[in-house]
Amino acid sequence: MTHPLSPFFSPSGVAIIGASANPAKLSHGILKNLKESSYRGKVYPVNPGSTEILGYTTYADISQVPDPVELAVSVLPAPLTPDTLRACGERGIRAVIIISGGFKEVGAAGEQLEQQCLEIARQYGMRLIGPNCVGTMDLFSGLNTTFIKGMPARGSIGFLSQSGAVCGAVVDIVSSMGIGFSNFSSLGNEADINETDIIEYLAQDDNTKVIAAYVEAVQNGSGFIEAVSRVTPYKPVLVLKAGRTGEGARAVSSHTGSLAGSHTAYQAAFERCGALEVTSGEELFNLSLALTSPTRLTGNRVAILTNSGGPAALASDSLAQHSLTLASLSAAAQQSLREKLVPSAQAQNPVDMLGGATPLEYEAALNACLADDQVDAVLTILTPQALVNPLEVAQAMHRTAADQPKPVIACLMGGASIQEARFFLNTHNIPMYVYPEQAAAALGALLRRSQWLSGYAQQTPAEADAPAVLPPAVDQILQAAAGAVSLGEFETRPILQSLGIPIAPGGMAADAQQAAHLAEQIGCPVVMKIVSQQILHKSDAGGVLLNLQSPAEAAQAFEQLTGKIKASHPAAVIQGVLVEKMAPKGIEVILGMRRDPTFGPLMMFGLGGVFVELFSDVAFALAPLNREQALRMIEKTKAARLLRGLRGASPADLDAVVDCLVKLSHFALNASNVAEFEINPLLVYPHGQGVLAIDSRAILVRE
Repeated sequence: MTHPLSPFFSPSGVAIIGASANPAKLSHGILKNLKESSYRGKVYPVNPGSTEILGYTTYADISQVPDPVELAVSVLPAPLTPDTLRACGERGIRAVIIISGGFKEVGAAGEQLEQQCLEIARQYGMRLIGPNCVGTMDLFSGLNTTFIKGMPARGSIGFLSQSGAVCGAVVDIVSSMGIGFSNFSSLGNEADINETDIIEYLAQDDNTKVIAAYVEAVQNGSGFIEAVSRVTPYKPVLVLKAGRTGEGARAVSSHTGSLAGSHTAYQAAFERCGALEVTSGEELFNLSLALTSPTRLTGNRVAILTNSGGPAALASDSLAQHSLTLASLSAAAQQSLREKLVPSAQAQNPVDMLGGATPLEYEAALNACLADDQVDAVLTILTPQALVNPLEVAQAMHRTAADQPKPVIACLMGGASIQEARFFLNTHNIPMYVYPEQAAAALGALLRRSQWLSGYAQQTPAEADAPAVLPPAVDQILQAAAGAVSLGEFETRPILQSLGIPIAPGGMAADAQQAAHLAEQIGCPVVMKIVSQQILHKSDAGGVLLNLQSPAEAAQAFEQLTGKIKASHPAAVIQGVLVEKMAPKGIEVILGMRRDPTFGPLMMFGLGGVFVELFSDVAFALAPLNREQALRMIEKTKAARLLRGLRGASPADLDAVVDCLVKLSHFALNASNVAEFEINPLLVYPHGQGVLAIDSRAILVRE
């Protein structure tokens, strides 16, 4: 069955609306690219002022364009676009690329015009790419609707970008590297078709083996996660996210909010759906190239073959940074190397064949290492020498590695002298890099992909879905809080209790007499905490008194605490004092949630207490969490080592922490009017003795 977006990549015919005979116009560049590409479909320039452009018959109006035509590319000024779309709709065209700018990127008027175009498209069942984009390419159909100079080689990387400027640079860069694309999409303003739509298209495209994306913002977080989650078990998805350092949590009131920057939710989303995040354009295509290899890395043991010791040392250091290690070559492999290489060569890993290493020696050494069961992958390094032809070395590598199940990565250090070898290797499924660090990162990407696939295959069946509604008592509390900015510990205690998260016995006292009565009822020692909507961080304000040993001390402490806060915070409205049973010491951890506008509730776990922001020992994941996901989240932190028993200490009740994380994530999913929620600290006791929430707070969504 043909995919609905196929006309954007392999149409039977394409009309260029606004085509120009002026070589200085973008529309002329598009037509010229179509003519010079291998596209075999029909091409129809549309321009009422011309009869022929670049040898193509020109039509005055889209209604006059004959069949077959499945795609229209509009390069007319923005104000003319609505009428153009109506004409395309009447002609029966259901796929339109709007190259022109002048829409929402220029302000309110442009945004209104863009919305008008979208409404027209929906009336006709039409799909749009753009506006304000560069267009599309398909290296297999030959379609090129861009005005970019040049086309990449044919390959297996499907690339999509929200930035048009990035696209031109990318084509030029990969063309010089011999990196092949299957197709290419510039999405612009994404009025209709967005990154998720294109990823879903590339998922079913047989020519695409790896999906590479430049993303500035995801429009539909849940849709993105669902789509990518379906793709990643079968095809790698790599994402370069722009704006990673933006401070999206500047005005927050909880530790969770201050520690969860604007990029944190994207990282959690990529992890949830199995996308590999990269940090630069260079890395995006270097790692995509590595992942086009049909081989899979099954372990982390790497053999290095080199004709120079320095690059091998750099490679060894870089491998360690990517959780890879130097393989210990077997005795048989070392014996084979001694027999095939010059006597002064080093037969241990790294295998240094010395500067005069010939193509035949590279071939023999590669054979010996690939045959060794103690080697999972091989990194071959060549520094060009006057007597050695890099292309012949590349050909020797290919002869050896062509049918091998183990990955072979090449590092040919140089520029002009290795260009021919680079093209040969990259087009024969042996990824080639100029620097050892790049090659090591490529192997690291193969390892990350392999580990993710192994974890995916070993996942237990998902637990029951999160409850679709809040417990009635919790719902009532949140409804009653409508209009409030925040909820302190006193208001959030019953929420935790309803969720099944243990809290210390206690209650609120309005005066000293009530404080004494509560202390007697609960049993001393007790702790007393100020209750005020204006004071969320009680410890910072001096609003906590610990270890009160008698009802009389509790009564005295009430007067002392309220008097102190009135003096230091005269604007604070004191509701009373919370009197709680003094809890025994335990390991302090923090559980939190921040509602991300794109991906929803972002859960946090880490080392808790007053030093949480100082140590920043935290991990994040998107809600909802099942027990397996919660445990993986905990294991990312140093706090996990404490919980498992550090230096002979007894293990803590990790199961109880997991239980709390899962329950809090289900609460977060349903409590849409809660922007942030935090338990800090949650005291964790020895295995089997549970946990206790000592303090909690919530920040509500502002209407």
